[in-house]
Amino acid sequence: MSKRIRISLDKRGVSCVARLLEDEAPRTCAAVWDALPLSGQAYHAKYARNEVYTLVPPFVQQQPGKENPTITPIPGDVCYFGFEPWEIGNPAYGYEPGSEAHAAQGATDLAIFYGRNNLLINGDAGWVPGNVFATIEEGLEDIANACQDLWLRGVEGETMTYARL
Repeated sequence: MSKRIRISLDKRGVSCVARLLEDEAPRTCAAVWDALPLSGQAYHAKYARNEVYTLVPPFVQQQPGKENPTITPIPGDVCYFGFEPWEIGNPAYGYEPGSEAHAAQGATDLAIFYGRNNLLINGDAGWVPGNVFATIEEGLEDIANACQDLWLRGVEGETMTYARL
């Protein structure tokens, strides 16, 4: 039986269920599963379009490397990105001083994609492939509506939690 996780926008009281893609991204799935639960400030993407994510401290000694990578995630994709401090600490990205984006050890980005036409490119760094390690199988419409609300009304005070089912 496949492992499943619950991804929640806590303040809005909305969640979805995603199935881990253990055949396609075994190292990434194992790293995330072993680290759960994980929670942090929710952010809505500026560049990638229909993406909501959280930044958490790195939770693996060695990055899993590229597995099932994409630069064009589709609705329901759940992605992992491991960032070095220099990759996301740019003040132009808008992260508050002291946030995970400015941590000396870098940050791990766990993201969901809730709509179409996403493109993972960064004006400073170029293409930013993410490891697709899970797919949302329940609650995509509800979480998409909540993500759109984040875009329209802001993310302040919203947290995103990833937990085992």
